[in-house]
Amino acid sequence: MNELTWTDTQTRRLKELGIDPENIGAAFSTPEERNKIFQQIEKKQVRTERIRLTDFLTQKKRTQLAQLTEDLTSMLNLQGFARVNTPLIISKSALSKMTIDENHPLFQQVYWINEKQCLRPMLAPNLYSLMVDFSRLSHRPIRFFEIGSCFRKESDGARHSSEFTMLNLVEMGLPRENRQARLEELASLVVKTAGLHDFKFESEDSKVYGTTLDVVAGPEEIEVASGAMGPHPLDEPWGLTDTWVGMGFGLERLLMTSKGDTSIGKWGKSLAYVDGIRLKI
Repeated sequence: MNELTWTDTQTRRLKELGIDPENIGAAFSTPEERNKIFQQIEKKQVRTERIRLTDFLTQKKRTQLAQLTEDLTSMLNLQGFARVNTPLIISKSALSKMTIDENHPLFQQVYWINEKQCLRPMLAPNLYSLMVDFSRLSHRPIRFFEIGSCFRKESDGARHSSEFTMLNLVEMGLPRENRQARLEELASLVVKTAGLHDFKFESEDSKVYGTTLDVVAGPEEIEVASGAMGPHPLDEPWGLTDTWVGMGFGLERLLMTSKGDTSIGKWGKSLAYVDGIRLKI
């Protein structure tokens, strides 16, 4: 007689409640035995999650995403970076300067408001605009960053979300020979602040930036950041001549990976989860 395992519905529910089904023994002789054990586990975990939710509302009072945002802001301020805030709505022409036109794969993932405006799918166009204005200043290096929402019509499952939070940092005016070492130094500071110490750097091909320096972390080697260096071919449409380094981090991915999780949805903006806690309990 074949042993039974969890049903798809039971597996999904266990994951919603923060339990990895693979970490609990699951081989049953009958459906009745399986269902009884599932109900026991579910009941116990629901009690645990309600305690966590109460603790969040009465003690913690901020999500781990909000705490990470504060921690990263404090760390980067100490490193000499100023935090900026730029518009969520950007122009089609700004995307075009990033080579994202009707023929680009990312174009179909953009949320268009009208023929000329969209919700930003990345922070880079606005930060490029600031780089142009900041480059007129005489002092170097110039350091700044933004943390904010971006929007894409993602369909790649548990590691992607239509609305996600990006941290992009930029440092302008450093010697050309120091760029990669500085990029790795800054990336390490951010990733370690997020609680990740198992990470490495990889060179990848990007549809926007060409060759990038990426950070992959955790046992599953999840990409949590991607960086580039200038002068860069993208600089020309903006009239930018400075040397620079820049890197973008997905904050929900950083959280997901630091928690050893595989689902990004519970760590971002959601009406189904708060701070990783399932609300329908």
